[in-house]
Amino acid sequence: MKNLLLLHGALGHSDIFKPYQQELSKHFNIHTPLFSGHGNTDISEEDISIEKYTKELENYCEEENLKDVYIFGHSMGGYVGLCYALRKPDNVSSILTLGTKFDWTEEQAVRESKMLDPETILSKIPKYAEQLEAQHGSKWKQLLPAIAKMMISLGKNPPLDQSSLIAITTPVQIMVGDKDNMVTLEESIRVYHSIPNARLAVLPDTKHPMDKVRSTLVFDIMKDFWNLV
Repeated sequence: MKNLLLLHGALGHSDIFKPYQQELSKHFNIHTPLFSGHGNTDISEEDISIEKYTKELENYCEEENLKDVYIFGHSMGGYVGLCYALRKPDNVSSILTLGTKFDWTEEQAVRESKMLDPETILSKIPKYAEQLEAQHGSKWKQLLPAIAKMMISLGKNPPLDQSSLIAITTPVQIMVGDKDNMVTLEESIRVYHSIPNARLAVLPDTKHPMDKVRSTLVFDIMKDFWNLV
């Protein structure tokens, strides 16, 4: 069977894909790698970065001997998937992204990163703090500033600029929710126009978090994009 990689977002976890795995396993061998620092994996001594996560994905495919992979990435997972397709175009059959942010500026990244203060989250969004601890253990307080630093790095030097997007030859399906408060329709449309072999889908009444997305909407697009019967 074909191999499908399900890639979680920053501060996310592969558990978010559980509602999809049973149905998708009828068509693919499912792989749900965790990026370092997430789940039960250690935070690397070197800084977290998109480049580092792209290399981790490359290493995972080599270790598992995965060829001609299919990718579904949520948020940062979609970004990493596209970066991997740039590095290894012959090893990626197609990519489907959901809620992936492409417009990163330094000012915007600094603003986003300020929202990742552990003590602020503990006091103002205690339920989210509980979720982070349940998914990542006690190290979630170290993971947040590491991700914030990655965001600032993205703002200063985004790997997916206009020239690199044009160079992506892999078939890509971009999905964005019409109520996503992190990703704009405008940036999704711009990237859709930039990637030569891309398609765009706007999900109605859909926010950014994966657990807020109706799986029926995503499944319909998956079936169409990947010709699943």
